[in-house]
Amino acid sequence: MRLPTDRKYLATHEWALVKGDEVWVGITDFAQDQLGDLVFVGDFKTGVHLQAGDVAGVVESVKAASDIYAPVAGEVIAFNEQLNDAPELLNDQPYETWIFKLKPSQISDVDALLSAEQYQAENS
Repeated sequence: MRLPTDRKYLATHEWALVKGDEVWVGITDFAQDQLGDLVFVGDFKTGVHLQAGDVAGVVESVKAASDIYAPVAGEVIAFNEQLNDAPELLNDQPYETWIFKLKPSQISDVDALLSAEQYQAENS
């Protein structure tokens, strides 16, 4: 399993990458592989404040739909509009394609998420 070490992970198969004072969120290679060909990414609303673990939006594939969770508490500040027309970017480049961005209430909350090694141990 290809797993970048520059970000943190959730047991629910999202990744969280700190970029300045923002947290960029996407799904792992494991998640996209389990879902199959993605056909829809949506229901993400900017300006909404989420708690860690709240549903931020959804991804749908030909096989299933899956909720996407907020890794930490914060405000959704952006949705990757490219995914409206090209949800398959998450299949092709899961670690290069972010789904939404958060302005976290506490950036240090990211530190409590899983490391690449911990995530891999849980999913191998």
